[in-house]
Order: sequence, then structure tokens, then C-alpha cells
Amino acid sequence: MILQSTITCPSCGHAATETMPTDACQFFYDCKGCGTRLKPRPGDCCVYCSYGSVPCPPIQQDGNCSSKCC
Repeated sequence: MILQSTITCPSCGHAATETMPTDACQFFYDCKGCGTRLKPRPGDCCVYCSYGSVPCPPIQQDGNCSSKCC
């Protein structure tokens, strides 16, 4: 399982590599470049699935996250 994901802000393009939580989805993320608060796109469970280079651990493990979050 990959626990590092690079989140890219859709507002300013700033990219930051973060460690994803393994026990829950992360619904909000504040961009370290412009301060925009990111939230998941419709249909996605977390900011990593919407803006990250790697989907969240529950998606990697099970293909869905309904058992661990949301």
C-alpha cells in the first residue's frame, strides 16, 4: 500500500506530498500555496482521490471506501 500522495491544488497548481491517514478519509485539505480549502469532487470520498497522485488507502485496498469512512 502506498501512503504518500502528492496533492495538486486546482486553484494555484501548488503540489505537496503528504502522508495519507490509513483509518479514515481526509475530507478537507488547506493548500500550502494559496490557502484554498479543498474538498472532494462529487463522487470522490476524499481529497486524495480528487487531487492526489495516489488514491486513499481504503480505495487502494478494497476498491471502495464505504467500510472505512464517509
